[in-house]
Amino acid sequence: MKTQNVFMVAVIIALGGFLFGYDIAMMSGTSSQLEQLFDLNSFWLGFTLAVAILGTILGTLIIGKPAEKYGRRRSLILLSGLFALSTLGSSTAISWEILLFFRFITGVLLGCISVVTPMFIAEISPAKKRGQLVILNQFFVVTAIFVAFVVNYFLAQLFEQSSWRWMIVVESIPAALFFFLLFLVPESPRWLINQDRVDEALTVFKCIQAENPANEVSIIKQSVEQELKMGHGNLFIKENRFPIIIAILMAAFNQLAGINAIMIYAPRVFEMAGFGANSALLQSISIGATNLLFTFVALFLIDRYGRRTLLMSGSVGMVFFLGMLAKAFFTRNFSEIGGYGVMIYLMGFIAFFAFSQGAVLWVVISEIFPNKVRSKGQALGTFTHWIMAAALIWGFPVFAKMPGFGGGSSFAFFAIMMVIHFFFAWKVLPETKGKSLEEIQAELTKRVQTSNKV
Repeated sequence: MKTQNVFMVAVIIALGGFLFGYDIAMMSGTSSQLEQLFDLNSFWLGFTLAVAILGTILGTLIIGKPAEKYGRRRSLILLSGLFALSTLGSSTAISWEILLFFRFITGVLLGCISVVTPMFIAEISPAKKRGQLVILNQFFVVTAIFVAFVVNYFLAQLFEQSSWRWMIVVESIPAALFFFLLFLVPESPRWLINQDRVDEALTVFKCIQAENPANEVSIIKQSVEQELKMGHGNLFIKENRFPIIIAILMAAFNQLAGINAIMIYAPRVFEMAGFGANSALLQSISIGATNLLFTFVALFLIDRYGRRTLLMSGSVGMVFFLGMLAKAFFTRNFSEIGGYGVMIYLMGFIAFFAFSQGAVLWVVISEIFPNKVRSKGQALGTFTHWIMAAALIWGFPVFAKMPGFGGGSSFAFFAIMMVIHFFFAWKVLPETKGKSLEEIQAELTKRVQTSNKV
């Protein structure tokens, strides 16, 4: 096996993040056309855009065992190939029902990919760089969001009413690239040790130039053996209660910030604030660019300042900007800051979200579970994330149009949730920066044993 740079291996795996980032943002450009083409009211438009998210929920539920049985690499190869085919099906759909079917299948595949990708990166990463390498997944997510907004804008100019088909079919290109590049990466060494393939794991650690391959294998093997003695092949046991709580709350708060509702409906939010449809689509590019820039910033902060610091500082900024958005929609005063108040407030919110929750979520969830149940734990966190996303994406256009509720109440609710999130990050979340996955497990195990004695 050739020597490989672990950063480049992580980059290839992180392309899985590009797929679901692109898909989420791409659909924002199709909403107006789908609404007119299929004569959809707000409820069914929300369902059409959320059906893929419903699929991701199923995907997160079914991928745990296959990823554990067949490995991270082989799972991603199959998933990426099927994803390319599903996007072709969606783009050529001749009826609303067929579109829904293929969008649901696409969602199932995205759900599977969103579980395996950050977990795979965490399992090959050295402790000192794990935060940065796992964030590559999120960096590709937000890169894809920005690219999708730009591509949508230009496709809308070129093809007008049929542009939604082109917006969807473009997804097959990165999916095919991901499929072929995955043949170049090695399997997760931690998964190999779980399968008692120790010699192959040692070879992989040598391949990715680990500092002490033999010692890495020895530590992981001891950890796996200890987990088996304690019955850690099962996720829902007392010893895993704290990681489960952390994963569920992290994923829930991520969506209670309102991020996916805002991303999916960015053009619609701008239209609600008085921008024209074409201008609203163009304004959305600024949202994608801000998301990309501040996720890039997080790459250099997470392993220096830690997960909790980023989350707490991000919460403060999000509360402020969400509050300003709520105020603008409550008062219907969209002329602030030269008429660009809503755009600036949205960009501020996105900036603070990107370098905090957006960057930290998948890092923490990929770190806190024991080796033997990491795929199940990752699936649980991702399941929570997507079920919350589906509820918000489906419900946002309905609530935003309700008399007495509207955009102001929606943004105020998100702001209140971020106040609660600040205290969660401050008082509950453990810091994991600079620690190996096995060291994190040892600390969490000690915490459980201490609490049992009290």
